Amino acid sequence: MEPVKKSNWRKKLHDIIYEADTPLGKLFDIVLLVLILLSVFFVTIESVAGLPEKVYDLLYYGEWVITIFFTFEYIARIITVKKPARYIFSFYGIIDFLSTIPLYLSFILVGSNFLLTVRALRLLRVFRILKITRYVGEANKLKKALQDSRPKILVFLFAVLIISVIAGTLMYLVEGEASGFNSIPVSIYWCIVTLTTVGFGDIAPITPLGQLIAAIIMIMGYGIIAVPTGIVSAEYVRSKNIEDDNYVHVNTQVCRNCGATKHRDDAEFCHRCGNTLHDEIQPGGNDL
Repeated sequence: MEPVKKSNWRKKLHDIIYEADTPLGKLFDIVLLVLILLSVFFVTIESVAGLPEKVYDLLYYGEWVITIFFTFEYIARIITVKKPARYIFSFYGIIDFLSTIPLYLSFILVGSNFLLTVRALRLLRVFRILKITRYVGEANKLKKALQDSRPKILVFLFAVLIISVIAGTLMYLVEGEASGFNSIPVSIYWCIVTLTTVGFGDIAPITPLGQLIAAIIMIMGYGIIAVPTGIVSAEYVRSKNIEDDNYVHVNTQVCRNCGATKHRDDAEFCHRCGNTLHDEIQPGGNDL
């Protein structure tokens, strides 16, 4: 019976830590979000100079309390899953580790505690925690649209790079070192800055021909900015017209065996490993 009790204890802890569909699970994750916000706030305020020394002490002690909580949470996430390596090397597993380790590293590396702002990435859990399936679905559609647009955007960026090299070389020949175009790489840099409509103003053409070329590049810049947006938008609209069950009815259920997410509300088995999602522990059983 001892293995059963241990297994049951791990399952309950797993449901609290990983699931947002239960009251305790949602409460745990909301507390987690509050602590993350407090941690980022503490690190931000700590960078402000001129505050009373007591304020810095309170911020320091408060950060240690939060770090200890996150340490226990990270360990609990590892021991409550059957395959810890899947969680440890997952996206959220790496983020959880990086958000826990900096304060410990501050004993060795000065200033590493400011890396705690990486904890802000853990706020990405908010959509899963609040179970806003509509936004989860839309986020998946946007992700798919970006993935489908990648080849087209890469080809487009390659074309832009070629234009920048040609236009930069032309500006180097037209303007020369007298105008600040000291080399072809510098001229290419100017062309990229101009195409992206950033315009730092550190280099500017002074000859009429150079200004004409610059004007053409500026006008092209507006069109270049619009092209990637149009590509992604077209893919996004196309994906909305395709019925895909992966975009709807998604809950926060996490498989205890492999850590897979994005299961349908009516799913009984994991879509990755086939493990049961709502297993009941039988007397005398052992799922360790």
